[in-house]
Amino acid sequence: MRPPEPIVSVVIATFRRPDLLRRCLLALCAQRMDRRGFEVIVADDGCEPRIADLVAGLAAAHPGLALRYTAVVRTQGPAGARNAGATLARGELLAFTDDDTIPSPDWVREGYLALAALPAWCAAAGRVVVPLPQRPTDHERDTGGLAEAEFVTANCFVRRSAFERVGGFDERFTRAWREDSDLQFRLEQQVGPVGRIGGAVVEHPVRPARWGSSAAAQARVFFDALLFKKHPRLYRARIRRVPPWDYYAIVLAALVAIGATLAGSVQVAAMAGTVWLVLTGAFCLRRLRGASWTLPHVLEMLATSIVIPPLSLYWRLRGALAFRTGFL
Repeated sequence: MRPPEPIVSVVIATFRRPDLLRRCLLALCAQRMDRRGFEVIVADDGCEPRIADLVAGLAAAHPGLALRYTAVVRTQGPAGARNAGATLARGELLAFTDDDTIPSPDWVREGYLALAALPAWCAAAGRVVVPLPQRPTDHERDTGGLAEAEFVTANCFVRRSAFERVGGFDERFTRAWREDSDLQFRLEQQVGPVGRIGGAVVEHPVRPARWGSSAAAQARVFFDALLFKKHPRLYRARIRRVPPWDYYAIVLAALVAIGATLAGSVQVAAMAGTVWLVLTGAFCLRRLRGASWTLPHVLEMLATSIVIPPLSLYWRLRGALAFRTGFL
């Protein structure tokens, strides 16, 4: 007799993080839901044998749960990996989470019950809990923003029919940034309402980060340009209302100071340099407000506050040129 088809298909994109993936999968193996009612699909963007072995080992240890692995060779990035996993899904509901989360024991069941009770919703976002200290670092606070986001792939549920109708994730988003907002906006515009499920909870612990990670993170702004091109009105209404004029002012002041110095105009260089120093100092203090004031963190904030404005504008310009949009 053929086993029943699962109702929910959990799709996890992963890339070379076996320890985090194992933690996530163990939480899914402990779900308080009939194991015949859901399946788990691991879409491996790194195509690593150790990930395949990990999934196979857990599948053998939990024979009642359909735990499947697919190597993603056609695309690059989590958007493409999630699409590859979704093509294998048998459930009528797709549940997405990331390999660095810990789904609560009722996560799958709560997501399914909420959407079953509200057929008008084409998708819904669950709740993301990010444990933070009282005075977090900049990196910790950045990760903490997931708890306030409208719709993130760390915790969302999408009807498979709606997902297929909009064409899934846009695979031009080749890193984990803004591909979830793009999916949300397209679902709302083309299918129907996207709701929120307070009872479907995943925990997202903060991963350690390298010194100066906030500077490297500016590369994400490249994909803000793509989201802006596709949804300019929604981007301004729900992502960022105005361009980062303070960044433009800081970079302009620095360029004027450098140019005046080269031209031998000492007074203009001093004035522009003072403006740059004041604006950069104010930017650094804003970042430190409510954050950790340990000496290493303060020094990191000082250094990264100097490089973030020009780096951010560089990636904004690259994105605007790459996607041919007037993105400021």
